[in-house]
Amino acid sequence: MPFLSKVSGVPMVQLAVRVMGGETLASLGWTTGLVPPRPLVAVKAPVFSTVKLTDVDTVLGPEMKSTGEVMGIDIDLGAALQKAFLAALGSVPVSGGTLCSIADPDKAEALPILAQLSALGFTLYATGGTVGMLAEAGISSVAVGKLGHGRPNVIDVIEEGRVQLVINTVSHRNTDEMNYSEGAPASLAAAGRTVKDGYRIRLAAEQRRIPCCTSLDTAAALVDAMTRQRAGESFAVAPVRAYREGAVGAAS
Repeated sequence: MPFLSKVSGVPMVQLAVRVMGGETLASLGWTTGLVPPRPLVAVKAPVFSTVKLTDVDTVLGPEMKSTGEVMGIDIDLGAALQKAFLAALGSVPVSGGTLCSIADPDKAEALPILAQLSALGFTLYATGGTVGMLAEAGISSVAVGKLGHGRPNVIDVIEEGRVQLVINTVSHRNTDEMNYSEGAPASLAAAGRTVKDGYRIRLAAEQRRIPCCTSLDTAAALVDAMTRQRAGESFAVAPVRAYREGAVGAAS
């Protein structure tokens, strides 16, 4: 409701309360029907505080995990997305490496995203199956081991600062692509929980404030924003009201 009120300029809560008090929309200067489209695109992005919570898995599920939200507004979707990511993350990576831990059912969908990252000059780190898929597509990558299967492994490249982005998808909420429990946090081991590589990857990324995408839709949007950033595409900064009133043009 607050998001839609800001974007549309319709004070929905205030109007609802006053109508419940006996006033009419007409007396308040409003009519029924659809509000005319505004000349803008608005993106709402969640903000998470899991870095402050011990052993919390950042993978998305049905439960509420976000602790806030930010809004990116522009006349262009790409610019609005870029603003939303900048507000939520503080910055977007423009160079470096990406750890690709992709569940088998997601590999085909992930390929164009990884190809875009490679074209941006990012070094792709991946385990055997993903390395093979990338090689077949003519995309170079650096092989890393699963936990317990050689060094450097998926955690080493995060802890050594080699990656600035992690893309980690899971095929099922409780069944990760990789399975290994050595080195589980003591609190989880004491609770008898099986800890898998995917959890360890996400936790390591979160502890080092490295963006970690567990959804390919989000990864694709973030990589598009990174592409805009690398290309030096600028955007206008103006009050929400100016966007609603069409007073903001395309950035130079």
